[in-house]
Amino acid sequence: MSSSNPKSSDKSFVYREFGNDNFAATERPIPELPAQQQNLKVQASRKGRKGKTVTVISGFQAKPETLADLVKQLKTQCGTGGTVKDNEIEIQGEHKQKIVEILSKLGYKAKISGG
Repeated sequence: MSSSNPKSSDKSFVYREFGNDNFAATERPIPELPAQQQNLKVQASRKGRKGKTVTVISGFQAKPETLADLVKQLKTQCGTGGTVKDNEIEIQGEHKQKIVEILSKLGYKAKISGG
């Protein structure tokens, strides 16, 4: 006897009340504001990073694709690494002044926050 049940490799759901795997109906759309209407905060942070300083840019109201393009540009101009987390951009090192200048040239309203 072989135990090759065709449904054994499928995902098994114990209970599903509604519909299919279409989660687009429950997701909230992220409003894409133009750069001139976004107020961004730039601050240096060390919390939870084992003493390493990271420049965090928050306040974005943009799609993930836009943030990915922007983080790539900031990483190139600062000559360091970085990432997008929870709709915030993190750039390795302390580059507050440089990032504010770059964002201002791109049309964003950015200001340094914190000490």
